[in-house]
Amino acid sequence: MTLTISKVPLSAIEEAKKLAAWTAVDKHVLPEHKVIGIGSGSTVPYVVERIVAQGPEVNKDRVFIPTGFQSKELIVDAHLSLGDVEQYPIIDVTIDGADEVDTELNCIKGGGACHLREKVLAEAADTWIIVADYRKNSQVLGTTYTQGVPVEVAPFAYAKVLQNLHHIGSPNAKLRLAKMKAGPVVSDNGNFVIDAPFDAEKMKDPYPLLAQIKMLTGVVEVGLFCHMAKAAYFGNQDGSVTVKWHDGKVDQIAGPQS
Repeated sequence: MTLTISKVPLSAIEEAKKLAAWTAVDKHVLPEHKVIGIGSGSTVPYVVERIVAQGPEVNKDRVFIPTGFQSKELIVDAHLSLGDVEQYPIIDVTIDGADEVDTELNCIKGGGACHLREKVLAEAADTWIIVADYRKNSQVLGTTYTQGVPVEVAPFAYAKVLQNLHHIGSPNAKLRLAKMKAGPVVSDNGNFVIDAPFDAEKMKDPYPLLAQIKMLTGVVEVGLFCHMAKAAYFGNQDGSVTVKWHDGKVDQIAGPQS
């Protein structure tokens, strides 16, 4: 992996991701923050890039907690101090990506099968911030991320969980299969992932659905993150950043300069 992404020409989507990530870091990763969670996804390399730009003096006393293999590699490659949530169960701020975010800052996460550790770091953080490009900004979850709610399950229980998901309103739920290997995707925790699409009516208020799925025996974690984020930063095509806040306020601000 590399942290020099911004030094080559970026597509409009990548530029939007960078805008969101840089703005969020500038606003929320402050010099007094010493324990910082680093999330997963395609926007996160820009988060690490901006943190590195804060300089070695600011970063020398910090420790960075990864949500998975990708973020661990980014931290190591950037020569930042690597820690673990077992050592640091209280985190100052965690910045993470999302597959989709609704008007209430509820999120779908788990497209990269990291949502168990992502949720642990989100809950451990005093402040949890989402960064994404404009495509992830929705009114209702499931509008743009149509693959379904990611559900991490114990491997021996997947068939029963799949059957139960069919019964509670996701007839098209299916085991996520790997693209470059035969068989299912296996999470960093050694579990399988089911993708369970639900209709818009259920997704309008995802918290009851989260609770219903979480209660199914064999489910390890659900990729619905509800009532957790303080703010979500979306990079836009015009160089601006839309900020949605947990209290319903929405700001439009200019993106940072290199």
